[in-house]
Amino acid sequence: MAEQKRFIIEVEKAKEATQDTPSRGPAYRSIYAKDGFPAPIQGLDSCWDVFRLSVEKYPNNPMLGTREIVDGKHGKYKWLTYKEVYDMVIKVGNSIRSCGYGEGVKCGIYGANSAEWIMSMEACNAHGLLCVPLYDTLGFGAIEFIISHAEVSIAFAEEKKIPELLKTFPNATKYLKTIVSFGKVTPEQKQEVEKFGLTIYSWSEFLQLGESQSFDLPTKQRSDICTIMYTSGTTGDPKGVLISNESIITLLAGVKRLLESVNEK
Repeated sequence: MAEQKRFIIEVEKAKEATQDTPSRGPAYRSIYAKDGFPAPIQGLDSCWDVFRLSVEKYPNNPMLGTREIVDGKHGKYKWLTYKEVYDMVIKVGNSIRSCGYGEGVKCGIYGANSAEWIMSMEACNAHGLLCVPLYDTLGFGAIEFIISHAEVSIAFAEEKKIPELLKTFPNATKYLKTIVSFGKVTPEQKQEVEKFGLTIYSWSEFLQLGESQSFDLPTKQRSDICTIMYTSGTTGDPKGVLISNESIITLLAGVKRLLESVNEK
């Protein structure tokens, strides 16, 4: 019988219980990291660097694809290249900054995966805002809690999620001051938002804000928090996990080691 391939290796022996500490089983690690964890990739200090270097390396490769709905059916994908996405991200970032938001500000993103979702996140990474994903499956109760708990000042939202976002008023308006729809905004929605002293933009309106402006990107540190990831809250209030740039780039170093170990790149 052929020897079974092993994928983990013991790196620390089990320990018996003592008067002060409980017993502990052995510690195992991936066979690909048997000699220690890989160091972060050279030149990567932040999530922004991951995207920026990808654009430099693969500017003309397709990055984000969107399927148009034609007569109620999904059409073919229309792709944006890395460079095209980068240019859009810079525009979104300039618009965010033109509204007065910068480093350390919390930015919510509410909706299903989309090109606009990714662009908004990368704009946050570029300018040092903390991205706070608001899962599209969450109702207004959980959304209201997260906006208030994380002190979200600006929120991007899928067009069909705007009504759900407005249900968080007036409680969420203590912190939330700007809303950006990934699509259009109705006159009724604009009137409702302005009644509480907030501002709401359609996607096209928002992009125009930073059209003629340019802002320097701040220096990012590995220790900086890049996102606050909330739990689903199924067993209580959602809990926010602070994720640093270092956490992400360390994870990528592990993925790179794995792919190299199995001859994939």
